[in-house]
Amino acid sequence: MIDKKLTSEQIRQCGLEALKRELGAVGMVRFLQQLDRGRGNYAKDRHEWQDQMSVEDVVAQIKARRKEKAALPPALPSK
Repeated sequence: MIDKKLTSEQIRQCGLEALKRELGAVGMVRFLQQLDRGRGNYAKDRHEWQDQMSVEDVVAQIKARRKEKAALPPALPSK
């Protein structure tokens, strides 16, 4: 049980140690990445560039990306 007199930094460190112990280093990082909410205002930023695009622009971009992807060599099979 955690002592109530621990500082916030000590609690954080205990939590990281517990995650690493239970999940391993890679599992701990994967878990922590799920908690990152990112930065900024995605909705506002999205409107800044999407509001200036027509449906035709979006369709053209999709077609261009599909064409680029089709030109790439096939991916190697995973082991």
